[in-house]
Amino acid sequence: MSDKINLRGITWNHSRGFVPMVATAQRFSELHPGVEITWEKRSLQQFADFSIHELASHFDVLVIDHPWAGFAAKTASILPLDHYLSPVYLKNQKDNSVGHSFESYTYNGHQWALPIDAATPVASSRPDLLAQHGLKLPESFDDLLSLADKGLVAFAGIPIDVLMNFYTLCCSLGEDPCQQEDVLITEKTGVAALKLYKELASKIHPDNFKRNPIQVYEAMTQGDEIAYCPFAYGYSNYSRIGYARRQLHFHDMVSLDGKRNLRSTLGGTGLAVSSSSQHQEWAVKYAEFVASSACQQSIFFENGGQPGHLSAWKDPEVNARSANFFINTLPALQRAFLRPRYHGHMFFQDHAGDVVRDYLMNSGLEIQVLERMNKLYVESRSLQLS
Repeated sequence: MSDKINLRGITWNHSRGFVPMVATAQRFSELHPGVEITWEKRSLQQFADFSIHELASHFDVLVIDHPWAGFAAKTASILPLDHYLSPVYLKNQKDNSVGHSFESYTYNGHQWALPIDAATPVASSRPDLLAQHGLKLPESFDDLLSLADKGLVAFAGIPIDVLMNFYTLCCSLGEDPCQQEDVLITEKTGVAALKLYKELASKIHPDNFKRNPIQVYEAMTQGDEIAYCPFAYGYSNYSRIGYARRQLHFHDMVSLDGKRNLRSTLGGTGLAVSSSSQHQEWAVKYAEFVASSACQQSIFFENGGQPGHLSAWKDPEVNARSANFFINTLPALQRAFLRPRYHGHMFFQDHAGDVVRDYLMNSGLEIQVLERMNKLYVESRSLQLS
């Protein structure tokens, strides 16, 4: 290769988000001398909020959140990868999807990113603290409330996570939100979900309303006050020996009805290629490399990544090195709710969490909370037509 190819990538600022991208870029450059890939990082909040349209004008490859899929399709800011990757490769990706991870980047008949990271809210614990207090893992929501009464429970309480947990409770009550264009959720289900959430929230420390999942896990591992978190996006890093002061174990979530575990809201990340890239062919080749089974099970996981390929989630070695994080939480991933991706949903996602969080922290009437959320929802739906 005579001319040097330089690609720029943007990801999010955590060991799980940044280190595996640097490691895979290094290995890809070794396999393809003359191709250099430089990764930059942004905060977790910027990762959720910042428009990929603007990022795609500056970077060749982007780690994105799947709710941006509708926006990407409307603006054509990233490439439809089905035009560049073989049907055989894409079928392998689809067949080895962790839950709806592959589908989450499929929109309007095209594949806008490859799922390189899979996540959903799951439960986590400090086994040593539970044993110290003579307690076992909660199995029901009532068990969870009893544990919270002892001051040992936390959950992520910033607006975006509060909204995702509201979705979780709605789904677990038997109704998925955002299924109609003019109603977010029925009044019966919405009120019941809010009341359940309020009861639990009244028993946790107010500091948790300032914490995202990473900050919850840091609090759990750096201190000895929190023994259990019922739902927060899983981070396998904290289940690996040596990553934090204390090792966390991750589990499926409690049951509301004694029969079925909570059904949480899918997260994870995908690797997309900018339509503005001057080296689209190489950017696509790199994305193909990172999302492959071989890379996901080895370089990606070994460098702190949380794979998006099912083969890695079932791999005995991967599980042995992460206290069985993947096999223990896989059932939660497989049933996770796929949130909307229409152009305009990011507006709702950016504002509705504040409404629920304000209710949890300061109280109010559930019906008024639902009315405020529904107004935002209907407004977001109108944006997809503009």
